[in-house]
Amino acid sequence: MDADHAVATLGALSHASRLAAYRCLVQAGRHGLSVGELRDQLELPPATLTAHLNVLRAAGLVVDERQGRVIRVRADYVRMNDLLAYLTENCCAGDACTPDRACQPKPKRRSQP
Repeated sequence: MDADHAVATLGALSHASRLAAYRCLVQAGRHGLSVGELRDQLELPPATLTAHLNVLRAAGLVVDERQGRVIRVRADYVRMNDLLAYLTENCCAGDACTPDRACQPKPKRRSQP
């Protein structure tokens, strides 16, 4: 993934409802959710959800499949992992971040009285 694709992908996630929808789909696993199930979880009007899914679809974050009269939406895990890899490729000064050696924020300096 390059910087332009990362910006487009992050931009698609930069709205609370789209981020919530994407998180629901990631949590749903490889089977995804029907649009109706997703709408019920998010409590969004149908037209609003459709607009948000169009943005996520254009960014390559979700794919959908028609199953008879139902449209099932799934997170694109390859795209998600590409974004995570791009964001963390230089983490910890290029050293591997492991659970026993996670990145730690620098402690804040206390001001002197």
